[in-house]
Amino acid sequence: MPEFLIRRNPVLETLRANRRRIHRLILQDKLDRKLAQPILQAAKASKVPIQTVAKQKLTNLVKDSSHQGVAIEVGGYPYSDIDEMLALARKKEERPFLLVLDLLHGPQNIGSLLRTAEICGVHGVILQDRRAPDVTTAVSQYSAGAAEHLLISQETNLVKALKYLQDNDVWIIGMDLDEGSQSLEQVDLNRAAAIVVGNEGDGMRRLVRETCDIRLNLPQKGHVQSLNAAIAGSILLYTTWQARGFD
Repeated sequence: MPEFLIRRNPVLETLRANRRRIHRLILQDKLDRKLAQPILQAAKASKVPIQTVAKQKLTNLVKDSSHQGVAIEVGGYPYSDIDEMLALARKKEERPFLLVLDLLHGPQNIGSLLRTAEICGVHGVILQDRRAPDVTTAVSQYSAGAAEHLLISQETNLVKALKYLQDNDVWIIGMDLDEGSQSLEQVDLNRAAAIVVGNEGDGMRRLVRETCDIRLNLPQKGHVQSLNAAIAGSILLYTTWQARGFD
């Protein structure tokens, strides 16, 4: 089955990242060429075949009417590994900064967090392989194409992966509302860190929680019990980046 990425930002960032196998760029006929120009330039630079079709044909092909007149047919997502993430941090002469998702579900939640992670300059994102979604085209689209620039690893044993990071002097910092967690203002985030965001309903699993070096919560003033996981994770990513001096 062919996979299609749609909408201008995801398509453009996929072409710019040039990490996937890209079979063709498909444009709606009579598309505003000014809007399409950056996409056309990126496609030509990568020698991607370009096809023009009628709007309805494009809608039928991608099975989505919100395509904004552009789509690319792509191969599967190129996953990475933890060593590559640590190597990227060394290359940039930065302390490792990672995001870990413990069975977080929903392409919109995952995509939103990947978008924030890429903006904040994380060196990689680690996903629980078992019972967790892949980086689908929907995830990439919700990330506005940010997923295409990130190193993302799927790990079968997340606890083992976290311990490997600890062996490489990375602090595991989990978001946790349970008793015993520290408030955000009590924690120094200016360190090599892997930020763990748990499932929307249940948070981190027990063994993941027990592996964390630090468990923290975000202060709350209103009546609602907790933030959406993607929003809370995004706040913590930005706060960690700020603690590092927005380097």
